[in-house]
Amino acid sequence: MPELPEVETTRRGIAPHVEGRIIRKLDVREPRLRWPVPDDLAARMADQQIKSIYRRAKYLIFDTDAGSMLLHLGMSGRLQVMPAGTPPKKHDHVDIVLDSDDIVRLHDPRRFGSLLYSQQPETHPLIANLGPEPLSEAFDGNHLYARSRGRRVPIKSFIMDAKVVVGVGNIYASEALFMAGIHPLRAAGKLSRPRMQRLADTIREVLSRAIDAGGTTLRDFYGTDGSAGYFSQQLAVYGRASAPCVTCAKPVSQRVIGQRSTFYCTHCQR
Repeated sequence: MPELPEVETTRRGIAPHVEGRIIRKLDVREPRLRWPVPDDLAARMADQQIKSIYRRAKYLIFDTDAGSMLLHLGMSGRLQVMPAGTPPKKHDHVDIVLDSDDIVRLHDPRRFGSLLYSQQPETHPLIANLGPEPLSEAFDGNHLYARSRGRRVPIKSFIMDAKVVVGVGNIYASEALFMAGIHPLRAAGKLSRPRMQRLADTIREVLSRAIDAGGTTLRDFYGTDGSAGYFSQQLAVYGRASAPCVTCAKPVSQRVIGQRSTFYCTHCQR
């Protein structure tokens, strides 16, 4: 599944092509995504100017005077900018046709993505109860410490809870915990404020590095230019079970936490 860095990479890639442009039409070839594309969305968006495209968690929000489109890439979705009139391929479900004679095309083989509408995105049920953005000023060690008091949940599951902080997916949780020297099974409520600050710092660092690198190479993710991200070349523990730890050379361990594969070093993480 595309994680926050992949979604932010996508946003940065398409923003120069869409901001300030007029939507000539919205061509919905397959409305049966994770949730049905609203029947009236094409009519609402016709002739609207895209004032901005921004990201909230893993949602891309196309802001217009008539309201906003909320787009989620789901498990396998990707957006690409291409010339209008480019013949659609299988699984090319939606085109945003612009006055520049470009289109933004949603390709989603599994149809777990979504394209929804909201007058006020911040109050939409899918967004209203989300935690702070990990790269924002609202997120720091004090926030993690306050939210974790009394919690016995493993720290890895805790930081992957979107109500605590958005966008810390499985790959980045493993990497951030390794950088912070924190065992993923450590109870969230047992961590001190300084350790929580260290963890907040490493979450920021690993996500920032991944965004700068273009996202993590996943089987289904491609950038807007069709090229894969390459942050996976820099992963310290994720996907490296039994390989030597980059710090101490002991074998990297793997186990399932919260139904997700978790990678860590038993020597370096306490």
